[in-house]
Amino acid sequence: MADSPSTPATDAPNDAPNEAPGVEQNESVRMPSRRRVKLWQVAVPIVTLVAGLMFAVSSRAAHGIDLRSGNTQLSDVVAGADRRVKGKQQSVASLRRQVEQAQSAAAKKDGPAAQASKINAQASKEEDPAGLAPLTGQAITVTLDDSKKSVDQLPEDGTPDWLVVHQQDVQAVVNALWRAGARGMMLMDQRVVSTSAVRCVGNTLILQGRVYSPPFTIKAIGDPVKLKAALDDDEAVKIYKQYVDLVGLGYDVKTEQNASFPAFTGSLSLKYARAQR
Repeated sequence: MADSPSTPATDAPNDAPNEAPGVEQNESVRMPSRRRVKLWQVAVPIVTLVAGLMFAVSSRAAHGIDLRSGNTQLSDVVAGADRRVKGKQQSVASLRRQVEQAQSAAAKKDGPAAQASKINAQASKEEDPAGLAPLTGQAITVTLDDSKKSVDQLPEDGTPDWLVVHQQDVQAVVNALWRAGARGMMLMDQRVVSTSAVRCVGNTLILQGRVYSPPFTIKAIGDPVKLKAALDDDEAVKIYKQYVDLVGLGYDVKTEQNASFPAFTGSLSLKYARAQR
């Protein structure tokens, strides 16, 4: 009986330590959980805002075009630009014909216009050698083409460059034909004049804003015998022929008895670079 009052006294201290750690443990578990909720509540709006800005910038940069479209290829872009350039060239030729017709009609009625017409007639005499007038006559056609061989079929020291036609190959043929007295020349479907620049990017040819893939055809009006002899004697063409035998580059020369070249209708303006000082 004397011990009974002391029992609650001893139980109370034992219960207190059991409850206090329990409360502290529960709070330590829940507090990090509340912090994570608050972080996500802030992060979600920020991520959404950044994503929205990225979509807006992408849309403006693409001007409404799908930048990741799997249907748009570089070749399609180049082909589209080539068609636009060809269309512009045809428009220029049509407008020039309209101007010439209007000048001819005015020359019959107006004195100053008649004088201008005489000057134009004198200038027309120089159009033939300049490539600004249609031309007909005997011609030869030279065709250059890439090799059909693969890289593993090359000699031990060979490189992929051996298998394709290069800018210097086309220029070699063009220069040889001019030196042989060609009266006019066509490269692919365009008339070549003094301002025409032959350039190659990869295995494609760029001429006056138009892009062409091999085989490349160069056609020249003149004496076929002299033109062929010039090709046979040209050193650069001889080097190309060595690769024709070595790796199978394409080289073909044909004669045409009555070829017809259209007049050049492009721009004759020269553009060149200047050194900045």
